[in-house]
Amino acid sequence: MRVLRAVLVGLVVVLLVAVAPSPGAAGSDPLPVGTDVDYQLGGAVDRPEHVGILVRDRTEDPAEGRYNICYVNAFQTQPDAKRYWRQREGLLLHRRGKLVVDGRWGEWLLDVRTPTKRKRLATIVGRWVQGCADAGFDAVEYDNLDSFTRSKRLVERRQSLRFARMLVRRAHRADLSVGQKNLAGFDGTTIGFDFAVAEECARYDECARYVDHFGDQVVMIEYRDRDARRACRDFGASHAIVRRDRALTPSYEPRYC
Repeated sequence: MRVLRAVLVGLVVVLLVAVAPSPGAAGSDPLPVGTDVDYQLGGAVDRPEHVGILVRDRTEDPAEGRYNICYVNAFQTQPDAKRYWRQREGLLLHRRGKLVVDGRWGEWLLDVRTPTKRKRLATIVGRWVQGCADAGFDAVEYDNLDSFTRSKRLVERRQSLRFARMLVRRAHRADLSVGQKNLAGFDGTTIGFDFAVAEECARYDECARYVDHFGDQVVMIEYRDRDARRACRDFGASHAIVRRDRALTPSYEPRYC
């Protein structure tokens, strides 16, 4: 009887370990509420104290005393990184011998279709994420989760989500919170995302779809006055919202709710 009891206890322990959250997730800090946000991908700049959340590119430094989110383009290439990716062209998505491009931004799509390529790409992105953590960022934003919708049907949704899960776990191991970017309506909490960055969600009537899953853990960026007014009317009392210029130029003076 004692042997059976010991076996049962051991099985329970194994099951608890198997369903435990990804390493580091418990130590990740949530987005602060009751503050404003600025989206600074065009260049870092100082903001007043009421702007408690800053999103900056991974090549920039975080700001002391703010909640800093590190921007990482995780499913596509940055326009200024073509030389880097040319040397790793086997990890880029091809169709009929040509690279598949997100025409709006001129970015090549990463090929996340196989476990081997996902592992290699996760190693590359993981180094960037560790750089964010080492620099002192609090969180990371993974852009272009919806990249598969621009893949000419070559990449499947499930393949992108498997890659996203790998990246979420990597960020949590670095004690960073992780933000979902794009793919409104998908409940990113199911694969470990902690918050969402919703770009132009008022314009495309998507804000509530993020809020349904993430509650007050959503920051919103709008680029037109009427969209910013709508976002502020509907969510300004509970969420950080900023009206930015589309080029995200440092000289632009953002507006808040």
